Amino acid sequence: MTLIQEKILANKVRSDFPILHQEVNGKPLIYLDSAATSQKPLAVLDTLRNYYERDNANVHRGAHTLSVRATEAYESARDKVAKFVNAASRQEIVFTRNATEAINLVAYSWGLNHLKAGDEILLSVMEHHSNLVPWQIIAQKTGAVIKYVGLTDTEELDLEHFNSLLSEKTKLVAIVHVSNTLGCINPVEKIVSIAHKNGAKVLIDACQSVPHMPVDVQAIGCDWLVASGHKMCAPTGVGFLYGKQELLEEMPPFLGGGEMISEVFLDHFTCGEVPHKFEAGTPAIGEAIALGAAVDYLTTIGMDKIHAYEVELTTYLFEKLEQIPNLRIYGPKPTKDGKIRAALASFNVREIHASDLSTLLDQEGIAIRSGHHCTQPLHRLFEASGSARASLSFYNTREEIDVFIKVLKETIDFFNSVME
Repeated sequence: MTLIQEKILANKVRSDFPILHQEVNGKPLIYLDSAATSQKPLAVLDTLRNYYERDNANVHRGAHTLSVRATEAYESARDKVAKFVNAASRQEIVFTRNATEAINLVAYSWGLNHLKAGDEILLSVMEHHSNLVPWQIIAQKTGAVIKYVGLTDTEELDLEHFNSLLSEKTKLVAIVHVSNTLGCINPVEKIVSIAHKNGAKVLIDACQSVPHMPVDVQAIGCDWLVASGHKMCAPTGVGFLYGKQELLEEMPPFLGGGEMISEVFLDHFTCGEVPHKFEAGTPAIGEAIALGAAVDYLTTIGMDKIHAYEVELTTYLFEKLEQIPNLRIYGPKPTKDGKIRAALASFNVREIHASDLSTLLDQEGIAIRSGHHCTQPLHRLFEASGSARASLSFYNTREEIDVFIKVLKETIDFFNSVME
């Protein structure tokens, strides 16, 4: 894809995102925080509003027209998500509030019932807290032991270390597909293959990959995969769990109540079929339907095109950041094929606090993230209290990167002058 074609893609989609056409502190908004949450296109906003204006009713519970329409739209969204990640069956998609809830579902439903004292869980030092804390809780409850895969010199997942930690005691590998701090793209297909040969199950945190590149759960071969809607152009409050059907069928329910039952008696109950047995209570109906609209939107653009464009943007961003003195970028350098790094850059500037950088950039209308990005153990490994992070999406442009770099340099010069 040529640069001209890429620019056409960016220019074409920007009109779909109303929020991008505003001023912040008197300056045009430059939104570089899509790793935290993506912006929402009109197609998604209109779908959400249409549901509440036209079809607002509970699903699976009524025979009246509104309930039927709501149910059809809700279940159609499940079909869309299943196709988007190439699940073998629609029954393998469970709607959750977010990826965190999806991981907790697996942790409490499968982990609590399959792990025992002495069993081992393999995580990595780059994991988001959402893929750390649930397993720490389960380990405390079961006596299982957590081991952590380290980093290479280029700050990628150390596969040799991963291999050395695997043993007959390893029952679960829970690993991030794309690090939200390092930006590295982990070789999940290889990880799954190795883990399965050792008899371990594998959960993939795909929050930072599903919105930015094609993700095929059957090609990856994972047992579970989780993602959050709000990072993939959908509203907040909805995410999904993919799980192999035979695993979901053997897992007990995570929450009890309405929707997840088949029959209820005074002394017992029976569960509904998957995926419904994991969707207790009234779900985020409008949000799930809007997630389906987000999937339609991304699919229409093409995930291959989105990924190719973001590879171009990431390379350009790195070229500019690397020219700034005393700036340290975390994670591996991008490559032309886009197989190493995703579209984000976490960095620190010597003797300048990340939150100070973020605050002054905001005064110029530029939104970046500062903090530990829910990866405190990783930042401790780097002896950093936090970092600044600029994260891109397909609605960003090179021109925005140019403005960001210009203002960042000016901000650094300002702090250096104050400290002299």
